[in-house]
Amino acid sequence: MSEASPQPSPSAASTEAESLLSVLERNRRTFAWKTSGLDEKGLRATTAASAMTLGGLVKHVALVEADWLVVKLAGQAYGAPWDAVDFDADPDWEWRTGALDSPEDVYAVWRDAVERSRELVAEVIEERGLDGPASYTWPDGRTPTVRAMLLDMVEEYARHTGHADILREAVDGRVGEGAPEDFTF
Repeated sequence: MSEASPQPSPSAASTEAESLLSVLERNRRTFAWKTSGLDEKGLRATTAASAMTLGGLVKHVALVEADWLVVKLAGQAYGAPWDAVDFDADPDWEWRTGALDSPEDVYAVWRDAVERSRELVAEVIEERGLDGPASYTWPDGRTPTVRAMLLDMVEEYARHTGHADILREAVDGRVGEGAPEDFTF
């Protein structure tokens, strides 16, 4: 995981955009902590009746970063590794390969996706503001706002951090609601 400066709490942020980004960063940080430092065995472990693994989850969230923020919000191409995947032939590619790839590769894909999203989201907010349109239109003709896309991304991280919490506890007993103060990613 890469170093990142701590983000202010939402209550310390001065604008709505800063508050939204602060909550997203807090969720990213907690997700990173819940999934960090595992070897292949830890990233491949399953629990209960689910086939979900932490490696698959990390790679899935990387794909969501690309799909939701890069493509649908910013209007950019998916980029590597996503543009080389035939998702029609292998719709669970990220889940399957995330459980097989080395920890270094899984973490690098997610870290790269987050860095790209951060840059593009900052540009989109600067250009369009929170009330501006995303680069995506729903099948019914509605176009979500930048704000709505960011809120959906916060919700995505919150849901998957819950999955990571359960899986990580089963792997090595790590529990807790938030990353320790000294944790960086």
